[in-house]
Amino acid sequence: MDVQEPARTILAECFRKFGIETVTMQDRFTERMVSEKVDGCVVRLGPDAVNVMEAARNSAANSRIVLYGFGGSAQDSIKYSRFGVNAVFTEPLERQAALKLVKATHSLVLHEFRRYVRVPVQTEVAVTTSEGRRFAAMSQDISSGGISLKGELVAPGTALEISFALLTLPRIWVRGAVTWAKKEEQEIGIKFDTQDERRAKIKEWIDAYLGGEQSLASHALRSLSCSCHYNEAGGTGSL
Repeated sequence: MDVQEPARTILAECFRKFGIETVTMQDRFTERMVSEKVDGCVVRLGPDAVNVMEAARNSAANSRIVLYGFGGSAQDSIKYSRFGVNAVFTEPLERQAALKLVKATHSLVLHEFRRYVRVPVQTEVAVTTSEGRRFAAMSQDISSGGISLKGELVAPGTALEISFALLTLPRIWVRGAVTWAKKEEQEIGIKFDTQDERRAKIKEWIDAYLGGEQSLASHALRSLSCSCHYNEAGGTGSL
């Protein structure tokens, strides 16, 4: 919604490079999310996003679609984390950055999974280090073995405990240790403690998430719904 040119064209071209075609939904977007099957959706992070995301996540056909946010700040991303937003396109949209994000997430849209897949998902994560330092960060992706976070840097080797919730997974706490840190991106990678039995819940969630996605795979070329809205003479348009 409110995704205008040239962003619409850039997104369409980036998805097309990976065999994903965008389709137009000009009106009744919330209703159509309930009645029509799509494999992904780009939604501007704004006042109308909640209705669209709720419609998608509560529909039988689209509850597991890949959900992309568009624009907004880091705080905006946190507001929508309960919907399991997989990734966010920043604004102004740059072609190379958009292409990089699509490359990292296209396997989910196409329902093609590696054995040890990392699921792109953005949700707020509470972090407590072994020194007692506390802060909140945003997840970038998660696997059964670890998670990457964006927000604050922590030195590799630091032990910590994190807590977060994911769609159907209630808030969970798990121990881990920082294995890498990227200063420029303000990102860290955390490996879950293999002795912490609570991580089994994360693996179960990932298996269920991917299992539901794989059961929907019936053809190689998938469609991606991208909603946008023009505030011009009451007209509407979509990617």
